[in-house]
Amino acid sequence: MKRNLLGISLITLVGLYVLMSVVIIGFFLIMGLPVQNGILISILVLIVQFFISPYLTDLTMKWFYHASFEAEIPDYLKEFISAECTKYKMNYPRMGYIDDGAPNAFTYGHTKNDARIILTKGIFDLLSEEEVKAVVGHELGHVTHYDMLFMTAAELVPLVLYYVYELCSKDNNSNDDSNSGQYKVMAGLIAYLLYIVSEYIVLWLSRTREYYADAFSIKETRNPNALASALVKIGFGLVTSDDGSKKHSTKNVGALGIFDAKTSKSLVVSTNNNIEDKTLIKNSMKWEMWNPWGFICELNSTHPLISKRLINISKYSGEYNQEPYIEFDLQKPESYWDDFFVELFIGYAPFLSLLLGIIYSFVIAYDEDFMVSMGVTLLLTAIFMFIRFKRSHRGGYTDNTVANLLGEVKVSNVTAIPCVLKGKVIGRGNPGCIFSEDFILQDNTGIVFLDYNQPLTIVNKIFALFKSQEYMDKTIKVKGWYRRCPVPYVEIYEMDIDGKTKKVYTYMFSLVFMGLLLIVSIIMILKGLNIF
Repeated sequence: MKRNLLGISLITLVGLYVLMSVVIIGFFLIMGLPVQNGILISILVLIVQFFISPYLTDLTMKWFYHASFEAEIPDYLKEFISAECTKYKMNYPRMGYIDDGAPNAFTYGHTKNDARIILTKGIFDLLSEEEVKAVVGHELGHVTHYDMLFMTAAELVPLVLYYVYELCSKDNNSNDDSNSGQYKVMAGLIAYLLYIVSEYIVLWLSRTREYYADAFSIKETRNPNALASALVKIGFGLVTSDDGSKKHSTKNVGALGIFDAKTSKSLVVSTNNNIEDKTLIKNSMKWEMWNPWGFICELNSTHPLISKRLINISKYSGEYNQEPYIEFDLQKPESYWDDFFVELFIGYAPFLSLLLGIIYSFVIAYDEDFMVSMGVTLLLTAIFMFIRFKRSHRGGYTDNTVANLLGEVKVSNVTAIPCVLKGKVIGRGNPGCIFSEDFILQDNTGIVFLDYNQPLTIVNKIFALFKSQEYMDKTIKVKGWYRRCPVPYVEIYEMDIDGKTKKVYTYMFSLVFMGLLLIVSIIMILKGLNIF
């Protein structure tokens, strides 16, 4: 990428801090407080957060992820990292390992001289040596670019802006003179709007730095296709049970101490260089390239869509005498905007009907019409909830595969595909985390995130702590609903393991809740009309 990363980051940070400074100074002037107090608070928050965050993360990794930082890594990887550290004059990073089959990697720390790089067992199980080096090269890119420092500084801005909004929202009582109260309300509104703007600026900056980390990995490994194939495995989830691309042994990999942070729903694909595999990859890219939800999801993500990164990486192939890893040349058969707007309406209709109904009931309706108005509001909300529920929890479960589901375009959080999958549980949804009740399932075509979600959060955590380990490395059959936005996952309805069936009761709980809401709304309408 030709644009200068340092220049982009500095300009973005300057802009963010100008926004924050204007709001803080304005707030303290309105409150009649010394402006320097606001500046001092901002600096102290930044310093404290920056210095304690890595140590808190270290403890979290050890206590809740069973991460090991005292382990040897494979010689090929050690040599690669050592060469990079020498080249860029930085300390050797502290390597962490989590014994979990879900592939993932990330880095954190203060600067390039105290970085931690965390890898999972799944990284070594599913990736070749060249792919592992490409992944670690990407993480080293974050380290050498001082991403940890820049992103910490950037993330402080929305944090402070939201804090200012909270201060303006509190103590806004009638004792304030009219001008002061109006100024506080105005300052709070401006702070909140700038908080939202700054959040999206920070997300954009994060996505931009991901592209630069990819470019660093390609420059240092001179192998863009290795990074692309690793991204396909970690980001999509199309890995065969016998991946022919894996060239190194993972025997004794559990002792390597390379931590796998499953902080996202990860998946994988077989990457043999035949046309069938490339077709599978293109099919997996269709949702991100064609479905409008892909664009919406990316706006709210710290990472670019995998498809965009693959296309960007392929642009480097010619520089290193490689054929482009992927060329997305499929023709879109139709516009998906009609489905998008239908899903948008169905998804937000319950909330909008409730909001508008409450406003009407409390602001417009007369006292004698209040009961009827609220009853109609709850009735419409229940109806819209049921319509959304039926679209996202359709019946007609059929046997399917991960690769086939990844090729579906007309799917989202609102529109689901009922499916039955059979495969092996290879890890937790949040790799290694003892509180993660979710799973990663691998079948003969790939891996997919399984969302286990009982109605009560405490039940999920009890299951994670005391029962979920029993499912590891077991073959199970899952019935549920496949969704994507942007990460593909299956919401579990029931799981069959060792001849026993484990049900998730959220489906039934939702039906009961909507039924009760419907009954309450009818009673309110009848009482308001003096019929009941």
